[in-house]
Amino acid sequence: MERRGFLKAGAAGFASLMTGTGLLSWSPRSEAATINKTFYITAGTQTMPDGVSVYVKGFSDSAADLNVPATPIICQEGDTLQITVINRLAVTHNFVIGGLKAGDPPLASTGDIPGGGSGTLTYTIPTGKAGSYLFYDNKTSYNVFLGLHGGLAIMPAGKTDQMYSGSPTFKKQLFWVFNDIDPELNRAVQQGTSIPSSFTPRYFTINGLTSLPPGAPGHGDVTQDALYDPRTRLSGVVGYRTLIRMLSAGMCSHAVHTHGNHMEWLTDRGTVRPSIWQKDTIQLRNKLGKIDAIFPFEMPPDAYPPVTKGHYVMHMHDEMSQTAGGGLYQFGAMTEIEFK
Repeated sequence: MERRGFLKAGAAGFASLMTGTGLLSWSPRSEAATINKTFYITAGTQTMPDGVSVYVKGFSDSAADLNVPATPIICQEGDTLQITVINRLAVTHNFVIGGLKAGDPPLASTGDIPGGGSGTLTYTIPTGKAGSYLFYDNKTSYNVFLGLHGGLAIMPAGKTDQMYSGSPTFKKQLFWVFNDIDPELNRAVQQGTSIPSSFTPRYFTINGLTSLPPGAPGHGDVTQDALYDPRTRLSGVVGYRTLIRMLSAGMCSHAVHTHGNHMEWLTDRGTVRPSIWQKDTIQLRNKLGKIDAIFPFEMPPDAYPPVTKGHYVMHMHDEMSQTAGGGLYQFGAMTEIEFK
């Protein structure tokens, strides 16, 4: 039955994985609102940089789309989330928001959504919940790895440029959602065979894509290349401070490293840090880990003569995540930093 659901969405193909928004846009409101959003659980295949096709699932914007990760949601404290999820596949799924409590059950959740059915999550956000959250499917331990995940940004009520009340300010914000793909696991789910007892990641993505270095097919294509993906790429002039909401959907921990500037490290695993450190490398822990940091877009301090324009890189200091298929270097979870 899983295969039937796959065939329905398989025609969506790789290009539609990129359907979604870029930078998070936000205007504050004096009154709370109801945020209505509908997701469709769909499935299909994604071609990896080495040509291997892997089965993926997504919380998609329509029955014809395949969005991995899901289009992010942004709201503010006091708002009511009303999220309807329509399951286009034949197996049971669900939708939960990690870190948001809703009494009993402990996580804000739709509950089980049978194949062909739908479910709705309704949750009013209390004061003090400003932050970054991963929503995902926890019906199985592995659905989140298949692509059923996305980012939720909760703003402090009435604020446009702070992550939490009293935080350093920023001018724009975006998500970096990291995932690890074990094609054997994805294949087992697709074919309905036994789930492997071990997890061996072969591909590492940022917002659903990998980097494609110069000379590689697709290099520079915003629908394929994480170096140019507008949802991912850090781009701005000096002073254009950018909040990066980093979420881990995968099994691997990562050491996120930026060139050009140190980051201002604001939170770790949802907790506001007692002091803000400037770091060029920050650990993003596995199993639903999250960190928030501001890239300040200051003049690169070590450049001589001084510069205000240039191109730098964000990559990981765990070398495995910079590869694809076990050997293609620079085809992993990387993006570009552009000082305009």
